[in-house]
Amino acid sequence: MARMRLAHTLVLVATLASGGAGAANTDPDWPCIQRKVPQLSLGQIWNGPELPATAKDWAKDPGVSALVDAVAARRTPIAEAQKEIKDFATSLPPEQVAPKMTMLVQGMFDHMDAERSHVISGISRYAHKQLEMAAQLRKEASEVDALRAKADADPDDVERRTDQLNFATRIFHERVQSLTYVCDVPTIIEQRLYQLSKTVSETLVVKK
Repeated sequence: MARMRLAHTLVLVATLASGGAGAANTDPDWPCIQRKVPQLSLGQIWNGPELPATAKDWAKDPGVSALVDAVAARRTPIAEAQKEIKDFATSLPPEQVAPKMTMLVQGMFDHMDAERSHVISGISRYAHKQLEMAAQLRKEASEVDALRAKADADPDDVERRTDQLNFATRIFHERVQSLTYVCDVPTIIEQRLYQLSKTVSETLVVKK
């Protein structure tokens, strides 16, 4: 039973780590079905007017910087984040709306693209660790099989090694499931950034 469970798990991780990534991915080590895009471009999430050079100074503006941190946090419901953006725009004098809101777009992009890239790097490290664990589990499974085949094997030793293998396999499988979830995070961040940027664009249209 332990051997069958291990074989199933190793097939799963092999699928995630190689073929399951799909033909669209050029990185053979990328474990996710989702296409690997290490960094986004501003044009992917912003369809408003071209941002001025001053937008890059968003971190120097306490109000904009604080809002970037607040709305970028995934624990904040998207509807609540959108409301915060609209309330911020409403609170501004008319002449400050465009400068501040374009700063906000740049700030959200810089913050969330960096977060997304960090997650992608973490996924790659996690996947490499999984492959190392898979190799170790294969080795341990072969050793347990060899031990079972010995006529003079100590039954207590066989049971102990089998229990250890079962436990390690269960941990490995739980990590595979976690990786499947984490693979969705870059897309979640990208979609959130697009939705928030669209909200900013709407405030600029209203304020014209």
